[in-house]
Amino acid sequence: MNWANLVTYLRIVLIPAVIVFYFASFDYANLWAATLFSIASVTDWLDGYLARKLGLASDFGAFLDPVADKLLVVVVLITLVSVYPALLLAAVVIISREILVSALREWMAGKGDRSTVAVAFSGKLKTLVQMLSIIALLLFSQNGPEWIWYIGYYGIYLSALLSVYSMMNYFMNAWTRLQED
Repeated sequence: MNWANLVTYLRIVLIPAVIVFYFASFDYANLWAATLFSIASVTDWLDGYLARKLGLASDFGAFLDPVADKLLVVVVLITLVSVYPALLLAAVVIISREILVSALREWMAGKGDRSTVAVAFSGKLKTLVQMLSIIALLLFSQNGPEWIWYIGYYGIYLSALLSVYSMMNYFMNAWTRLQED
């Protein structure tokens, strides 16, 4: 166990806390949920930084980090869809993309060519827009300003479009390898 992996574990532990606070009925519970989600989102960057900076990269960490990322996003998106059904289409697109790109990366790793589908700028941009949109959606409350809802709503749909775009880039990069099989 190292510091980088502990940070990744923290992200996983924060997931149920985000959900509990989101559905809690006390004042500012949604602010707590958004804050915890923000902290969890920052750990996505922090664990990688620690692994590189302190030389703590490990096979287990390389496995656990994307699992923690997907769990965080998928669980919170499903939670938000349970409250706001209008988010369903975006959530389905985002979750489907995560499954497909993960499967592609696994397949390419099995071929010894994981670098073909390494994280690209479009994937990082998608993640940034997605995380900021989820934070806005968690922050929104029925008696709060509507513009927060609209930032989250339109942002999550923009994130869904960026998800498709980045997925297409990953599959196009892997296309020649896919044609060999």
